[in-house]
Amino acid sequence: MKLSKTEEELMNHLWKLEKGFMKDLLDEYNEPKPATTTIATLLKRMTDKGFINYKLYGKSREYYPLVKKKDYFSKHVNGLIKNFFNDSASQFASFFTKETNLTKKELEDLKSIIDQEIKNK
Repeated sequence: MKLSKTEEELMNHLWKLEKGFMKDLLDEYNEPKPATTTIATLLKRMTDKGFINYKLYGKSREYYPLVKKKDYFSKHVNGLIKNFFNDSASQFASFFTKETNLTKKELEDLKSIIDQEIKNK
């Protein structure tokens, strides 16, 4: 299952905080902040989708993620490679390195990461 763009934004705040009450999450937003009811709706949807849960403290809820950020984005990157690049990581890497205006330093860093992964295999 996937999060909407607004849910992903809220999830990013929760991943950053690791856990938080509604007020903590609202504090993470820049002005103009979303309405409390909007955040409450997003939290309910994300709970229903199984991405987050909460602990009750009286009437207050402390939310925490059930899905790790790395796992969420890994799944979506793999889906992107499958759906848009014929399940070819090489096609994806070629597109990524040519179309994203990476600096020479960033390309060298990527090369180092790839070289290290080759050694590990």
